[in-house]
Amino acid sequence: MHIDNGWLQRARRVPSPNQDARPAGEVSLLLLHAISLPPGVFGGEHIERLFTNRLDPQAHPFFATIADLRVSAHLLIRRDGECVQFVPFEARAWHAGRSRWRDGGVERRALNDFALGIELEGDEVSPYTGAQYRVLAAVTRALLDAYPSLDERRITSHARVAPLRKNDPGPAFDWAYFRQEIERIRS
Repeated sequence: MHIDNGWLQRARRVPSPNQDARPAGEVSLLLLHAISLPPGVFGGEHIERLFTNRLDPQAHPFFATIADLRVSAHLLIRRDGECVQFVPFEARAWHAGRSRWRDGGVERRALNDFALGIELEGDEVSPYTGAQYRVLAAVTRALLDAYPSLDERRITSHARVAPLRKNDPGPAFDWAYFRQEIERIRS
């Protein structure tokens, strides 16, 4: 995988307005999320519509509760491994919300300032697909190579940075397998 000017070359681009400049330009955390819209339903255009402020609140009862959110992520990895990029990696996507991260004993907040957000199409209970793990590992390896301040100790979940508010990617995410796939790419 190759990153050029903040864009993953193999990703389909769907630019989100929900982004801005990083205050310090730092990229030092990779934050993994899970999303399905409506909850528990995979496929379709609803995630892209949410991240581009075009979600129809009438299309599903759940959508009425989230249609006014202004959120995004850098990248979405669909169940079949397709990558959709909404925000260049150098920009700040709006994905972490109220959260905090301990980095070298120092508590940090405003994680969007320095974190990359990757959404996996899924939920907290359904197993993720082999294609998702392979693509996520390849993307992660490309990000580790492109951003020197990012390392494998700085890869975590939304659940770990917002434990009282979020639980994604959830217990269905196999961290050991993911790390094994990263190592396989390295060798």
